[in-house]
Amino acid sequence: MITIICAFGTRPEAIKLAPVIRLLKKRRSIFRTVVLATAQHREMLDQVLDLFRIRPDYDLNLMTLAQSLTQITTRSLEGIEAVLRKEQPDAVLVQGDTTTALSGALAAFYLKIKVGHVEAGLRTDDKYAPFPEEINRRLITRLADFHFAPTEWAKTRLIREGVSRASVSVTGNTVIDALLSIKDKVDRIRPDIPKETLSALRRRDIVLVTGHRRESFGTGFENICRAIRAAADACPRSVFVYPVHLNPNVVRPVHRILGGRERIHLLNPLPYASFIWLMKRATIVLTDSGGVQEEAPTLGKPVLVMRDATERPEGIDAGNARLVGTDKDRIAKNLIELLSDARARRAMARVHNPYGDGRAGQRIVGILERVLTGRGSRRRPHLR
Repeated sequence: MITIICAFGTRPEAIKLAPVIRLLKKRRSIFRTVVLATAQHREMLDQVLDLFRIRPDYDLNLMTLAQSLTQITTRSLEGIEAVLRKEQPDAVLVQGDTTTALSGALAAFYLKIKVGHVEAGLRTDDKYAPFPEEINRRLITRLADFHFAPTEWAKTRLIREGVSRASVSVTGNTVIDALLSIKDKVDRIRPDIPKETLSALRRRDIVLVTGHRRESFGTGFENICRAIRAAADACPRSVFVYPVHLNPNVVRPVHRILGGRERIHLLNPLPYASFIWLMKRATIVLTDSGGVQEEAPTLGKPVLVMRDATERPEGIDAGNARLVGTDKDRIAKNLIELLSDARARRAMARVHNPYGDGRAGQRIVGILERVLTGRGSRRRPHLR
């Protein structure tokens, strides 16, 4: 029996590991699957655990108010190490580039346990953007034994950095698996969205906004908010819906600049199913989120990315998305252009999604079976 620990701490990690956890648990004759949550994000994580019916075997419940990166890193490392010593797994799976992912990989390395990295190879080449994620994922690369790259671009980056070609597999991104598994189901839910916002969505162009990146705190967020206000004033048939991240560095400028404005609805963070319900109805998505850059093209939505650089250039290259940074005029100009030009929106929406086909989890589990048991298929699973 092969024991695998799947470690996560945030909502995006849980979403992206959910398809892998589900498939591992289906193969009980081969894998013993242990789910470890650090809960570095508590409330937003719990929503996803309920939606995907994931019950952690260990919940470290590490979230505290205003904790620093150093504090969450040291507490995660200590908590994860204790679990690894108790369970003695054959491998630890981590996802992406969070503090939990880095801590899980480092704790496993210290105990000489193999590490599998889901969503490996993303890069911006700027160690402060996104912060601290760019450095987290680079460090995880040096610690990992199995690199599950979502795209050929990510695979190329890993090999260029000296990672063994034999250890890298292109699988697609598991967020597409997760999204497709609930895409039709969300139409049957009652979204957890205020009634006044639901009423405002009727017969309007809808701009869905998400923004929370640390590197935009301060002037960057003020620019973003002023751009949204300018676009709302210029496009009277539009409505902006912004589920606001709970970080005070986001809440304060957003509510100060956008609060009380007609056709700008500032909401509390939404459950994942309600968020996807809203994204399916959106006209444009304005975001600095990595996962949203992958999800929106799956639903045929044009994406404006509020970053100066993205670790997901495939969407930019394919035409699904545009980089608009945090410059007020640039954001507003692109928003107004797309809200005024249905043909331009359709051109972006029709482009093939470069991030996967919904079978990434199958490929990852197949590879783990092959490399950890030696009994799997000799043919290397690969995204076509």
